[in-house]
Amino acid sequence: MSTDRSPGGHWPEGYDRLILDEVDSTMAEAARRVGLLDRPTWIMARRQTAGKGRQGRPWSDPPGNLAATLIFRPEATPAEAARRSFLAANALLESLAIYTDRGGLAQKWPNDVLLNGGKVAGILLESSSGGAFVNWLSIGVGVNLRHPPAAVKDATFRPVSLLDEGGEPVAPEVFLTTLASAYATQERKLSQFGFGRIRADWLRHAAKLGEEITARTPREEVTGLFDTVDEDGNLVLITATGPRRIAAADVYF
Repeated sequence: MSTDRSPGGHWPEGYDRLILDEVDSTMAEAARRVGLLDRPTWIMARRQTAGKGRQGRPWSDPPGNLAATLIFRPEATPAEAARRSFLAANALLESLAIYTDRGGLAQKWPNDVLLNGGKVAGILLESSSGGAFVNWLSIGVGVNLRHPPAAVKDATFRPVSLLDEGGEPVAPEVFLTTLASAYATQERKLSQFGFGRIRADWLRHAAKLGEEITARTPREEVTGLFDTVDEDGNLVLITATGPRRIAAADVYF
């Protein structure tokens, strides 16, 4: 008998969902369908044949894990759209906290969620813009619900799964409902309180805040104390030469 359970929530009003058996990637499927959609839509695949992560890295999806993308048209500049990664991260952490101990969860800048020090979820954003505002934004989410991906080798942060780390078993479709509801809540917070509230919620769960970390960009490696994330979503490190604001990097600690 399955012990999967619903958190008691409902699918959020104003959002559609599309659940597919197999696609190359939900991000690619979202891009193909964007012209046919009239409101924000979550696209979930039970299997991806060519899932991808940041910087074109492959993303492995063993059966029972979540692979989904939210595609929509926010009234947002490219910079405002990029900050949606923090909304997605907050929604992911709140969703995972329903099925495991909140104390084991942490946010890793810029777009990963950790569980007991290992990577349990990742976020990928893509957008299209032809002017001041983006035409569309897609937020891809991968969550290791049941299995850590065996194909990932030599990862800086070991891949873990919710189930293997003592969390409750949950079906991808059920978790998608939890996540969609949590994300809709984040959008309401953004509308009512601005990005400052989103940023403050994210920082409360930030891994290694106030400690030394290293940010590696294609051009350099910067080590310093993790001071904060600024209002633009940049990582702020206190280094020997003063504060450094970093817009994009891989973080190590």
